[in-house]
Formats: sequence, structure tokens, C-alpha cells
Amino acid sequence: MQPLPGVASAGEDGPAPRGEEPPRGPLPQQAGDGGLERRVASGLAFLRRRLTGDYEVDDFGYDEELTDQVLMSLLRPMYEKYFRVEVKGIENVPSEGGALIVANHSGTLPLDGLMMQVAVHDHHPAGRHLRLLAADLVFMLPVVNELARKLGHTLACAEDAERLLAQGELVGVMPEGFKGIGKPFGERYKLQRFGRGGFVSTALRHGVPIVPCSIVGAEEIYPMIGNAKTLARLLGFPYFPLTPTFPWLGPLGAIPLPTKWTIQFGEAIPTDGYPLEAAEDPMLMFNLTDQVREQIQHTLYKLLVQRRSVFF
Repeated sequence: MQPLPGVASAGEDGPAPRGEEPPRGPLPQQAGDGGLERRVASGLAFLRRRLTGDYEVDDFGYDEELTDQVLMSLLRPMYEKYFRVEVKGIENVPSEGGALIVANHSGTLPLDGLMMQVAVHDHHPAGRHLRLLAADLVFMLPVVNELARKLGHTLACAEDAERLLAQGELVGVMPEGFKGIGKPFGERYKLQRFGRGGFVSTALRHGVPIVPCSIVGAEEIYPMIGNAKTLARLLGFPYFPLTPTFPWLGPLGAIPLPTKWTIQFGEAIPTDGYPLEAAEDPMLMFNLTDQVREQIQHTLYKLLVQRRSVFF
């Protein structure tokens, strides 16, 4: 009979010397029980703080503890298992200090912003948090408004962006706005206009780097083949999407397609070398805006050429 590894058999090395005992340690089950106990204790402490109000939110309503322990845990299965997001270039996001991450926007519903938040939260070596600038409509919807605030979103206005950058935060902006997220499927991965360059002016005022971000995969989750404009006006929405499954399949039609995503953070564009008055130079803002837009568009095309399939 073969001896068990690491255990002397009779007649080989004999019994262990007197005075020596085999190493003692927790059995695997015991170790697991300890880990479970810690998780239960942590969860109970979290609930106690929630019930007693012993937790902090910032001036914008951002709840870091709730985001880390609950909201990210809810988003992570969609990020890891459903969209299977691959992240590239996370080292281009600064480890400290303010920075502005500028990304393309698509997908009919703004899931791309949420997935970008998870990407930074889970993959950045410094464990940084991304604060997104969101449209007014987000803060007019019940429930969505509260969740957005808890996740660290704030109004897409220069004042809020500047306050966050002055505090050394990572700020995310998607300059295409509704023009990008609500464009027809036939125009997928073609960047829309980037506004008047307000994000560039904000970055110049605070001398923070601009990090272009390209997201592939979001365009196909809800292929928008039509827009019920009359219904959109009645509901107060910028558009009302018609897709191959929505509204024809009812609630089932609202389930996004399980596309394979790639999020790539490009090389940062520094702005700290410009004088203070540069933020008021329209030609400079136009050139920098065009540089950011072209870098994102070029990376999108490159990622599209590299991907094997929409779903794999």
C-alpha cells in the first residue's frame, strides 16, 4: 500500500521523535467557518451602521461604503459573467490626483458608464473610484436618482466637475450625450459631435490630464432600429427606442444582448503645461477636443478589427 505523501510508513522512518508533535492548524472546514463568521460579522456591522445612520456621504450624495459593499457587488456579475469585460490600458489612469476620463457613449441605455465604473474600481492598482457626470434626466427619475447619487454620479455641469477635480477625484464624462446613446444601429461606432469642448476647458482650468476611453460591445446590446418620436415627446424622453425585441417582447425585450465588451483607456493627454488663460482660448479647446475625439475613434476602429465576434 502506498504511504500518504508526507506521512512516514511503518518500518521506514519510524514514529515521530518524542517531544515533537505534528503541526497543528485549523482544518479546512474550520478555516472556512472562520471566514464565514467574519463575513457575517462584517455584514451585521454594515446593517447596524445603515440602521443607525452611522455612515458618511459627501456633498454630492456619494456613499462610498454602500458602493463598495453593495452596488458594485450587484453590478459585478453583469460585468464579469454577462458582458465579460476585458480592460486594457488601466495603467494610463493616474494613481492619484484629479483626472478627466472621456469616453464614447452608446447602447440605448447607459450601461457603458456603469461598466466603466466597475472597470476602474476593480482593476486600478490604487483602487480608485470614478465619479460620472450624468444628464439631468437621470436625476429626475425616481429610484434611479437615489442610486445614481449613491454611486457618485452628479450633474453634467462645469461647476460640479470642477469641484470634484479640485478634490483630486477621477471624473468621467461622455460628451456625445443622448446623441451617442440614442443613435441608430446603422451609425454604430461612429462618434457624434463632442459639444463645444466644455470638458477640455474644465481640464485646462485645473491642469488635470485627459484620458481618452474607448468602449466596444455596448453598441450591440440594444440594436436601435427605430425611434418612436411621438411617444418620446409624450413621456419627456429624448428618444423612445425600437429594437428587434423591444417593445415587442414586453419586459423580456428589455434584457440586453450578451455581447463581449472591451474597455481601453488610452494614453493620457496632459494639460498642466498650458497657461491659465488657455481655458478661454476657443481654438485651443477645439484642437484638444478634436485630438481626444480622434484618439477615441481610432482606438474604436482598431478594437473592432481585432475582435473575433460580437458575442465571443
